[in-house]
Amino acid sequence: QVQLIESGGGLVQAGGSLKLSCAASGRTFSSIAMGWFRQAPGKEREFVATISRSGGTTNYADSVKGRATISRDNAKNTVYLQMNSLKPEDTATYYCAAKYGDMWYTNPSAFAYWGQGTQVTVSS
Repeated sequence: QVQLIESGGGLVQAGGSLKLSCAASGRTFSSIAMGWFRQAPGKEREFVATISRSGGTTNYADSVKGRATISRDNAKNTVYLQMNSLKPEDTATYYCAAKYGDMWYTNPSAFAYWGQGTQVTVSS
């Protein structure tokens, strides 16, 4: 069982930056691929980024590529999402997710474990 707790969301002006964190419980953090997803009101949950178990490989949605960086610290059981040049369309609840196995899945249904979400609001 993996429990995830996100933090770091908030209100930011367009063009600003935020760094989201996700702390994971358990001793198997280095065995799980991690991801960030987001969901805006009235929209489906969508893929943002994933990172491999070692942290050596990452994958990004086209909508955030070049503006987002996912990273992890296996010693701290934590994954991060640095978002720069934020746009109003980035406004959403951001969710941390985890799965055993391959990191290349972008469908939320592939991820078994989820945090409660953290709100990011970007004002224009």
